[in-house]
Amino acid sequence: MNICATNPQSAAGHASQVGSLGSERTRSIEELDSVVIRFVGDSGDGMQLTGNEFSKTIARAGHDFATHPDYPSEIRAPTGTLFGVSGYQIQFSSAPVFTSGDAPDVLVAMNPAALKTNLADVKHGGMIIANSGAFGETNLQKAGYKSNPLDDGSLEGYRVLKIDISDLTARALQASGMGKKDVARCKNYYALGLMLCLYSRPLEDEEGNIRAKFAKKPEIAEANVTALRAGYAYAESTEVIATTYQVRAADIAPGKYRSITGNHAAALGFVAAAELAQVPLFLGSYPITPATDILHELAALKNYNVTTYQAEDEIAGICSAIGASYGGVLGMTTTSGPGMALKTEALGLAVMLEIPLVIVNVQRGGPSTGLPTKVEQSDLLQAVYGRNGECPLPVIASNSPADCFDCAIEAVRIAVKYMPPVIFLSDGGIGNAAEPWRIPAVADLPRLDVKFRTDPEGFKPYARDANLARAWGRPGTPGMEHRVGGLEKDFLTGNISHDPLNHQRMTETRAAKVAGIARDIPPLQVDGPASGDLLVVGWGSTYGSIVQARAQAEKAGKSVAHVHLRHLNPMPADLGDLLSRYKTVLVPELNLGQLSRLLRERYLREVVPLTKVQGKPFKVSEIVDRIMELC
Repeated sequence: MNICATNPQSAAGHASQVGSLGSERTRSIEELDSVVIRFVGDSGDGMQLTGNEFSKTIARAGHDFATHPDYPSEIRAPTGTLFGVSGYQIQFSSAPVFTSGDAPDVLVAMNPAALKTNLADVKHGGMIIANSGAFGETNLQKAGYKSNPLDDGSLEGYRVLKIDISDLTARALQASGMGKKDVARCKNYYALGLMLCLYSRPLEDEEGNIRAKFAKKPEIAEANVTALRAGYAYAESTEVIATTYQVRAADIAPGKYRSITGNHAAALGFVAAAELAQVPLFLGSYPITPATDILHELAALKNYNVTTYQAEDEIAGICSAIGASYGGVLGMTTTSGPGMALKTEALGLAVMLEIPLVIVNVQRGGPSTGLPTKVEQSDLLQAVYGRNGECPLPVIASNSPADCFDCAIEAVRIAVKYMPPVIFLSDGGIGNAAEPWRIPAVADLPRLDVKFRTDPEGFKPYARDANLARAWGRPGTPGMEHRVGGLEKDFLTGNISHDPLNHQRMTETRAAKVAGIARDIPPLQVDGPASGDLLVVGWGSTYGSIVQARAQAEKAGKSVAHVHLRHLNPMPADLGDLLSRYKTVLVPELNLGQLSRLLRERYLREVVPLTKVQGKPFKVSEIVDRIMELC
């Protein structure tokens, strides 16, 4: 496996000579193992769309890939400013890909601010494709440049292609009859066409995508198609591009695949879980970045017996979901960190009611409003402890976009089997990123057996089964009238009880029920030696970086293992024994050491935290460097 993307200027690969269209000169095609590309520009330059469309093309070509969208929190940042830059990075390869890459081989910069904020990340010797038409005096000043970096020699060490994308797009659309603003909006498709040619991808599928996307505005669709073709034709004919590149298709398991983001995968997972349980699904949610797409996706799936309710606030969102679960429907709510803070009182009510409810927290940088569009995984302690009173509940976390599908089903499985609310942690890096997902066969999905209590004989609302779960009874079932609420309940009848011993018993029982879920957690899968010098313990979106870092360290002769936790409360029953088999435990987290704190608390084991709170994911190299120090 290539741990880092191959530099187009130094990649060893097969090269052939071909003639370019409309030219007598020859052009070499260099074959690469992998490549990292980053598209950057203003928020209005369409870089997210460009990156997303490029990733779809890559997916159809049979490559493995991973993406990382990165955009500002300002809704309309001033044009040309440093804090208004939006980016989209993709790594694609003929080998398995776990991250979007540490450093771009190619940077497509649509203006000076995009170049200024991203240049430090580009590999030395990498390619910079700059929209030279945007490097005028005003934009240079906004970006803090005293001279034009495309001309002053400051970019020595990089291969710089100065292409006036703005002017070339305008020329291509001279006959369109469109205004200057509409023409300018097409330049992202010009850049996309240029990149499709540079990496030997055809135009036809993308033209179809454009016409489908803009079906209601055919004139816009044709303008974008024209810009796409113009960019492709320029790359074919210009002499400044002497080499194009081709990445071999990945050797992947047979099956039907689709490109999927974490939020989309979560939505599909919840629909699948509802179908498996044969119970309708209800989402009560208030829009919040970066979780809103789950609401959008589920709203489009109402034909699968899904009801979505956009509430007036976060509290109404969770309370409506609690009502749905009490009424015999799979209730869920989605949010991010600030919304979790608002939901906590109602979440305590759900714990007291003991009803199946799923709360999805797509984490972002905090505290308060924090960094709404940046990646962080700092809500773990909030998920485990962030409620008043003794209020335990299960917490699970996904590790990749595709894994969100499985985690959604697992969250529902726990909720309907043990009757607690369940917190499902994702984050912005997972929710917005995309990767190939192998669509599973329905027969391979777990069974979710839901049985509603219908027999009134001997019914007590808080009578429990072997899992300490109380029965799920729909209101209105004859002979099963009962009351539930936020005040403490009698151990059987559910009537209000202030009895001290009853409160002790109910508190201990609720805790024992959650702890007992550990019996249902499968044994941990360790990547690497079963014992040795170093164990890297991760959770959530650090997965890809740790996988590649461990593999790189192993190639260097280090004894390193990796285990990734999906279940964070309760933790797997075999985790304590696993920790004891290694001399040192390293815990990389995008916070200030929250899992490290939990591991010390629960297993009395000292661990080494590796923390990062910069709104960016771990680079593979950052984890490799720490592994080498510890080994």
